[in-house]
Amino acid sequence: MRVGVVGGGCVGLAVAGDLATAGVEVTLYERGDLGSGASGRAAGICYGAFADPTDAAVATRALERYREWGLLSPCPYVWVARNERDARAVHEQVTEMRALGLDVEAIPPNALGERYPAVETAGLTACAVANDAGTVTPDRVVNHLAERSRTAGATLRTETPVSLADPTTVLMADDETVFDAVVVAAGPATNPLLAAVDIPLALETYRAQVLVTGPVDVSLPSLYDASREFYWRPRNGGLLVGDGAHAVDPEDCDPAADPEFVESALERLRAATGLDPAIAQSWAGPCTATPDRDPLVGPVADGLWVATGWQGHGLMRAPAIGEYLAERLHGTAPTVDAPLAEQFDPTRFGGDEAFHPLGDPTAEW
Repeated sequence: MRVGVVGGGCVGLAVAGDLATAGVEVTLYERGDLGSGASGRAAGICYGAFADPTDAAVATRALERYREWGLLSPCPYVWVARNERDARAVHEQVTEMRALGLDVEAIPPNALGERYPAVETAGLTACAVANDAGTVTPDRVVNHLAERSRTAGATLRTETPVSLADPTTVLMADDETVFDAVVVAAGPATNPLLAAVDIPLALETYRAQVLVTGPVDVSLPSLYDASREFYWRPRNGGLLVGDGAHAVDPEDCDPAADPEFVESALERLRAATGLDPAIAQSWAGPCTATPDRDPLVGPVADGLWVATGWQGHGLMRAPAIGEYLAERLHGTAPTVDAPLAEQFDPTRFGGDEAFHPLGDPTAEW
């Protein structure tokens, strides 16, 4: 069996590595450097705290594989609310997650403050923590998955833009290759690649921004504030702080963070922790979204498969999704016991749906 993989991010590399390990002849094409798209700009927060059974099963399997590979640094993931509506949602989520067997718990705000004195708990109405969560370093993940793929026999071709002549034929500038199957895991570039073979996808792109602070001399978990809509995670002695998402043309995704975002994110960080750290760096990157916020994973034509629409969770899910696709292509039973084929079916939409990628029609378009 010969499989072509288009896209050298973490999902594409995971697929290539698992297929090659199973004895499949794999060639991966990346138009730039490996991990140069969304993977290399990801926050690297990993948790299994999902109330949806399929999402929880995928995330839990991804955590298991990251641990097996020695890439996961343990770090609890906390999410908090500041109003009654969000508080009800937090408590409902915890109940549903615990019913799935996940190691999550609701804790009073004062208990969160005792665990992490730097977290300002005044005004919090609900808190929850996923105890088995962690963080990964995107560059380390990309390097590990690339080395794993090469060691298993996969060919990784970087700086190689390609297009599709038909569902299983990959075109390069001076050559073409026919495969038994092709997997396109190319982020925002997935749509134009498939448009060339008349296959529309319900996929939109938005731009997410983060900043990284200098060192902070406190102990903090990863934390998402559902009411103020921002998050942070420990990173290299400082904090990575994220938010500022808005829709953008995939061809016009400025990699530099907006000054307004940096100012706003720092203001919220100061209010939530009392910290006032220096800025070490900041950046922006593309994310893909679907109408129902579930990804598009599976076949869209005979021999042509896609994996996209991660809503910012691609790096977190990559080990499990790569394994799942490799198992489907190789004809073995999926490890993840969940209805991925139905829930993530990329043909569940017509492809011409009009929707806002952030789910908010008033957001900047």
